[in-house]
Amino acid sequence: MMALVHSKDYEKHNTGAHPENKERIRVIMDSLEKERILNFKEINSFYDEYPKLNGNIDVIKPEMASREDILRVHQESYVDYLKTFCGSGGGYLDFDTVVSQESYKIAKLAAGGAITASKLVLDGYNYAYSLARPPGHHATKEKAMGFCLFNNLAVAIEYLREFHGIKKFMIFDFDAHYGNGTAEIYLNDPNVLYISIHQDPRTIFPGSGFIEEIGNSEGEGYNINIPMPPGSTSEDYMYILERLLEPVAHDFSAEFHFIEVGFDGHKDDPLSRLCLDDEFYPWIMSKMMEISNKMVLIFEGGYNLSALSRCNMKMINVLRNKLPIYYDEVYKNHIMELNVSDETKKIFKNIQDVFSSFYEF
Repeated sequence: MMALVHSKDYEKHNTGAHPENKERIRVIMDSLEKERILNFKEINSFYDEYPKLNGNIDVIKPEMASREDILRVHQESYVDYLKTFCGSGGGYLDFDTVVSQESYKIAKLAAGGAITASKLVLDGYNYAYSLARPPGHHATKEKAMGFCLFNNLAVAIEYLREFHGIKKFMIFDFDAHYGNGTAEIYLNDPNVLYISIHQDPRTIFPGSGFIEEIGNSEGEGYNINIPMPPGSTSEDYMYILERLLEPVAHDFSAEFHFIEVGFDGHKDDPLSRLCLDDEFYPWIMSKMMEISNKMVLIFEGGYNLSALSRCNMKMINVLRNKLPIYYDEVYKNHIMELNVSDETKKIFKNIQDVFSSFYEF
C-alpha cells in the first residue's frame, strides 16, 4: 500500500525561472494523473483541478510542521532570519538559493510533508512519498544551501524520536549532490546511518562527501560516501550498490528507513555530469524493497522535466507492485561486472578498505 503526500500549495514557493521551480512537481503529478492511479483521500479546494480518480495510490495532504518541529533541528536565529527575510519579500539567500514571500510557510509545509509521510508508514502504509518543495538535504542547522531551506528529513527523524520513541534510522541518498546538511546534522550520531552515492565532490557542489568523511566521535562508521566520477553509468552504480547496501543495512538493523530521492544523476539532467539511465530508478527501488518493506521517500533534486516525469513513474510503478522486480533478468550483465569502469572498481575497493573495521561487504 502506497501513499503520496502532496499539496498544490508547494507551487507557492515561487522561484521564477530558477532550476528548482514549481514545474518540477507539476510534471510528476501530471504524469501520475494521466495514468489514473491516484486516489485523492482529502478533496479540498486546491485539488479541484484534478479529476476525482479512484486509483491505488492514496494522495494525502501534508500537515504543516510547527515551529517546535523545526527547532528540533535548526537554530532559532536562522529560523527567525528566514521568516523575516521571506516576509520582507524574499530574494537570494545565497548565490543559488532564492525565496519568495510565501517560502517560509511553504518550507514548513515541506518539512511537515516528511512528518506526514513518516506517520503514514507507522499507520500501516508500506511506502509513503513526500513529493514536496523546497527540497532539504543541503540545509544545515544554521543556514540554507543549495536550493534547500529546512532539512525536511531531519525534521521528520527528530519528530519520530520525540513522539514515537524510534531510535535507529537508515538514510539512503542517491541525489547527484552530496546531502551535506543531512550528513552534518548526524555526523556524530551512531543511531543514524547515512549512505550517499553522488558525483565526485571535486567536480560538483557542495564540494564535500569524500570516502574519508566517515563520521565523527561515536558516529564514526555511520556516514558512508560513494563519490562517483563524472560519466558514471547505471552499471557503475549497480556494481557498488549491489555489493554494499544490503550487508551494511543488515548489520545496522535500522528501525526506520528513509530514501532521499534525486533524479539529477540522470544523463539528461543539466546540473550534473552523471549518466544514469531511466532504468536505474526502478532498479534501486527494487533493491531497497529487498532491504525493507516499509520506507519513506523524500523528493530532492532533478531538473530535466521529461526525465523527472518518466523516472518517477517507473520508480513509483515498482513501489505499487505493478512492475515485476526484474533486475535479476534485465541487469544480470550489469551486476556481473560487464560495462563497469576500472575506476568504479577502485572506488569500491577503497570503500571496503576504509570501512573494513565497521562492516563486511
